Amino acid sequence: MVTSAHILLVGAGIVGCSTALHLARQGITDVLVVDQGPLPATGGSSSHAPGLVFQTNASETMSRLAADTVALYSSLEVDGQPCFHPVGGIEVATTPERWDDLRRKLGLATAWGIDAELLDPGQVRERIPAIDAGYVLGGLHVASDGIAKPVRAAEAMMREARGLGVRFEGGVEVTGFDVRDNRITGVRTGSGDVAAEIVVCCAGIWGPKIGRMAGVTIPVQPLAHQYAVTTPVLPDSETEVAQPILRHQDHSMYFRQARDRYGIGSYRHRVIPVSTDELSPTAAPGTEAPPEGGGWKGMASVHPFTPADFAGPWQEARRLLPVLREAEIGEGMNGLFLFTADGMPVLGRSEVDNFWIAEAVWITHAGGVGKAMAQWLAGRTPEIDLRQADLRRFDDFARSPSYLAQRSAQSFREVYDIIHPQQPPERPRPLRTSPFHDRQRDLGAVFLEANGWERPHWYGCNEPLLEGRDIAEPGPWAGRFWSPIVGAEHLALRERVAMVDMTPLARAEVTGPGAEALLDRLTTGRIDRPPGYVTYALMLTPEGGVRSDVTVARLGRDHFQVGCNGPRDIAWLRDNAETGTQVRDITGGTCCIGLWGPRARDVLAPLADVDVSHEAFGLFRARRLHVGEVPVVALRLSYVGELGWELYTSADFGRRLWDLLAASEHGAFPAGRGAFNGLRIEKGYRAWGTDMWTEHTPAEAGLAFAVKPDKGPFVGREAFLRQGEPARRLRCLRIDDGTVLTGSEPVLADGTPIGFTTSAAYGHTLDASLAYAWLPTDADTDLTIRYFDEPHPATVIDDPAFDPRMTRMRC
Repeated sequence: MVTSAHILLVGAGIVGCSTALHLARQGITDVLVVDQGPLPATGGSSSHAPGLVFQTNASETMSRLAADTVALYSSLEVDGQPCFHPVGGIEVATTPERWDDLRRKLGLATAWGIDAELLDPGQVRERIPAIDAGYVLGGLHVASDGIAKPVRAAEAMMREARGLGVRFEGGVEVTGFDVRDNRITGVRTGSGDVAAEIVVCCAGIWGPKIGRMAGVTIPVQPLAHQYAVTTPVLPDSETEVAQPILRHQDHSMYFRQARDRYGIGSYRHRVIPVSTDELSPTAAPGTEAPPEGGGWKGMASVHPFTPADFAGPWQEARRLLPVLREAEIGEGMNGLFLFTADGMPVLGRSEVDNFWIAEAVWITHAGGVGKAMAQWLAGRTPEIDLRQADLRRFDDFARSPSYLAQRSAQSFREVYDIIHPQQPPERPRPLRTSPFHDRQRDLGAVFLEANGWERPHWYGCNEPLLEGRDIAEPGPWAGRFWSPIVGAEHLALRERVAMVDMTPLARAEVTGPGAEALLDRLTTGRIDRPPGYVTYALMLTPEGGVRSDVTVARLGRDHFQVGCNGPRDIAWLRDNAETGTQVRDITGGTCCIGLWGPRARDVLAPLADVDVSHEAFGLFRARRLHVGEVPVVALRLSYVGELGWELYTSADFGRRLWDLLAASEHGAFPAGRGAFNGLRIEKGYRAWGTDMWTEHTPAEAGLAFAVKPDKGPFVGREAFLRQGEPARRLRCLRIDDGTVLTGSEPVLADGTPIGFTTSAAYGHTLDASLAYAWLPTDADTDLTIRYFDEPHPATVIDDPAFDPRMTRMRC
């Protein structure tokens, strides 16, 4: 048994093998991969997976990981046998709602660079002769989708990695870790101890158990998923699969040819959670899934088939594919794999410094994830931004067994559902509420949810604001979770003054003698200014990409308040803080009201115990003051492009702050997130994670003004200085026919895709539908956006579209 390695990977399934291979291809070969099962079919989820690879996803990140995976699997073989069958994939619609969704998905595929086409029923039947063409309305066809051979692909990657120097050991069970000073110093196994500088957990359904050994909660849940193989029903064939894979999402099912049979998977059954502690540790030696997709006996990741759960799906399968009326179920399984609270993988470094996670990764994305993880482990920022999959996106509450059980169950039920971008989860709700929640509820607030927070999107009490206004209404898709009141609140804020609950904005308190040095090193702005200044700045990756954007308010010599984009930013600050510097998440213990609009000063001045005139309290300044009896940290900032302040206080004073502002004779009214989003898009304010991320440079994102390279060293400075004129930029578009978009639509020039949209909303002040989009720098002004497969003319306009000289904020 090997006794030391630079990197030890726990798990030799397809994720572990992909990570090992990509490490080796980078020249990192002091790598040991261990698995408790036999190699290459270890008995985990990779060993029983039917191998379907559909690339199109609402997430660009997931689609690109899938495309990388297809490229990798297509390049591999074992003894002349392919690891990927590029037979294509078809999603069919049997309802008008699903057909509309496929038209939307065609746009997603085009936006992410995936060739796709819509098929009529006859064209679907040409490719899948067994289908009842009279039952379907059409399908979405992606020719580059296909069937992976997971065990074979793992073996191919294992062989190449071994040839480059990586070591693999099967039959080795990890039994514990030695942890000292927040680092793993040794790995205990049933075959002896191993010293490792970095440990990566890619143990699949055993991952939670491995995590607990290191003192880390990995927020994943093993669930059982039904898969059955029919008796022979197709003409006998030497080819394992020739027909496209088929998804029948109206009934949460998929189908694949398995020589003369069909393999059928179903999510249309009760949620069946399984505890990791209930799993046997190993698979039977020599177990390997045969080409037909069955024969899973002995695998710890396979539980007995439950026919009663499959009765409804089997009936529907026979309706869609009438040939199955002559077949029976030959064998089946309840195969285990991992789900998360939001349906995304869990990747990245944990709170234990040298313990990394790569979990809840399906076959569809495993090749791309392995490549990204190898880049990360090598000290580089992954080429594909992993913000949506980063382990540290979760707050502590999202790691609780109760939350994970409820949300993972919903993720399972919704695998094939039509999900709107703003659709809130069902439960647990309410989970996180601001101190204003009772007041908001009494005012008829309609709440949506994000990161556990209940966020008002509009208020029923504002219906009178509609009087005399002609509010442009979006179409049926963009108009979900919307009300005309959104437009009325938008316009009224520009005219008067509104109170917007900004409590869910993550914020950290950074204190101590090293606080200034920490923030100066991690951000692009000038931090060494006197107390009372607020700095908008970026945090860059070493490669010069936009890691995040933050506001840094200096409240004292060694006291800063940092407005962040979520727990990832706070973890990054903590990771880099030196002894004597404290980074504290103060989000839950504080609250914030954005008091914005032309009459904001009229509301605040009579209540404040300091002068809030422009001369005494200028833009991008911070002051401690009292609003009535309430101690407040007031920041002269406005994310909507109007005069105003962000007013912060501790949660116990929140309701009193709300009541004082709401009682003003100058007509302060509550406004929701719906209006807020449209206002900030009019003003050209970017939202990190939606409009830009680590793959974009400051100049590309239109944020180079926030980088001060002459201030001295900071993370990403040298890379920033090497960046030339950008070939692409984030541009503002006006959709000329007024169609309201939702984001992620493809942008075309002369019929050729050249980019995609990010944020979108109706700009009620400008009476125009607006969207931001990533486009080539030299893109013409006359463009087309495909929305539900319909063309809509768009024009590049000046950015920002509203008040470019900021006169409304500087008053």
